[in-house]
Amino acid sequence: MSNRELNANESWYAPLKREQPEKKTKRRRRTLWRVSAAIALVLVLILGTSLAFSGSEPKNYSTEGSMPDDWKDFFQNYFEEVQTGTVNTNIPKAETQPDFKLELEEPGQEELSLQQLYDSCADTIVAITGSIEGESGYYWGTGVIVSSDGLIVTNAHIIDGCDSAQVTLYNDESYEAKLVGVDGISDLALLKIEAEGLSAAVFGDTSGIAVGDEVAAIGNPLGEDFRSTLTNGIISAIDRGLNYNGRTMSLLQTNTAINQGNSGGALFNMYGQVVGITNMKMMSYYSSIEGIGFAIPSTTVKTVVDSLAAYGEVRGRPSIGITVGAIPEDVHSYYDIPQGLYISGVQKGSDAEAKGVQVGDILTAVNGQPVSTTDQVAEIKDAMSVGDTLHLSLWRDGENLEVDIKLVDTNDVY
Repeated sequence: MSNRELNANESWYAPLKREQPEKKTKRRRRTLWRVSAAIALVLVLILGTSLAFSGSEPKNYSTEGSMPDDWKDFFQNYFEEVQTGTVNTNIPKAETQPDFKLELEEPGQEELSLQQLYDSCADTIVAITGSIEGESGYYWGTGVIVSSDGLIVTNAHIIDGCDSAQVTLYNDESYEAKLVGVDGISDLALLKIEAEGLSAAVFGDTSGIAVGDEVAAIGNPLGEDFRSTLTNGIISAIDRGLNYNGRTMSLLQTNTAINQGNSGGALFNMYGQVVGITNMKMMSYYSSIEGIGFAIPSTTVKTVVDSLAAYGEVRGRPSIGITVGAIPEDVHSYYDIPQGLYISGVQKGSDAEAKGVQVGDILTAVNGQPVSTTDQVAEIKDAMSVGDTLHLSLWRDGENLEVDIKLVDTNDVY
C-alpha cells in the first residue's frame, strides 16, 4: 500500500545499484520512493515526531483541495497499492538444511574493544551482488555467515527481482549463491554457497539487551569501495514497532551509522555477538535525519532462519488475510465514518474472503477490542495460532457487521 505526500518516511535500504557508464539499464520496477511510501503508509500517526523534523504539520485532507463526495472514492486514491510481502526471485534453489539450527549465546564475560571486535568479526561479513538478466548493472548489499559450510543470512529485499546472486568473502573469494529460502514479511533470506571452513558469526540472545548498550555495525555501505566498514553507537530503543507491507515488525533502534549497502549486515554487541540484522533507517525528503536506524533482533532472525533452513519458508505464521491501513483523523470527521482501519485488500483463499469481508469495509474491533492502528491488530493476532477463530467487528455502508474468521497460514494466502 502507499499514500501521498507524506512528510517523513522510513526507508528499506534499496540495494545499491551500480550501473555501467556506457549503457543505461532499465529502471527497477520498485523504486526507492515507492518502497518508502509503502512502508510509511500507516506510520503517519505512529511516528508523529518525525513530522516535527521537517517543520511541517500533518496534512489536513478535508481542507486542502476538493474532497470526493463519496468517501470510497477518497480511499481508492489514498490507498493506491496493496503490498503482499511476496519476494520475486529467480535465483537457483538450494536444498534445505533441516539439521541446521541457529544458536543464540549468552553475553560473554569481557567486552571487546572496537579494534578487537573488528579483528574477530570482519571475516564473518560478506558482500552480496544481485543481478537481473538483461541488465548491465547490479545490486549491492551485505550478508552474515551463519555456518562454516556456507549458509548466509541477508535481507530479502536485496535479492528481490534478481536472477542470480554472487557472494564475495572478506578475502575477496567469490561464489555463486543459491537460495535456501526467503521471507518477505520478516525481510530475511537464507543463501548457500559451496564453501567449507568459513568463519561463522556468533549470534547473541537479545532478551537482556537494554537501551544504552554499545553496539557496532559491519557492512558494505555505498558499494565496493567501502566494503567492511565499521561504525558504532548504542541501542536507542527496543521493540520499536514499525509497519511494513501492512504488518508490524518489532525492531531494534540504533544511532549507529548505517546506509544503503548495509542491508543484511550485522549489528554486534561488544562481545562480538550479532544482536541484529540491519535493514531500515529513517529518512526525510525535507530535512536531515541522522542516527535513526533499525535492525531485526537476533531472536527473530533465529526463528525465521531455522524455518527457512528446514522448509525453505516460514510456516505456522497466522494471517487474517486482509490488508488494513490507518484513516486520517480529519477524514473520519469529514465523512462521518467510524474510528477504525480501512480494509484495502482481502486475500483470495482466506477465510476472510469466504466469510464475505470486502475491500472498503472498516475494521472497528478485533475480539471485542477497538482498533485504530495496525499494531493493535498485530498484537491480538500474533498471540494466536493458525486455525484459531478471530472475531471481527466491521462497518459497511452504515451497518455494523460481526464476522468470525479462522486464521490461516500466511504461506497459503500470500
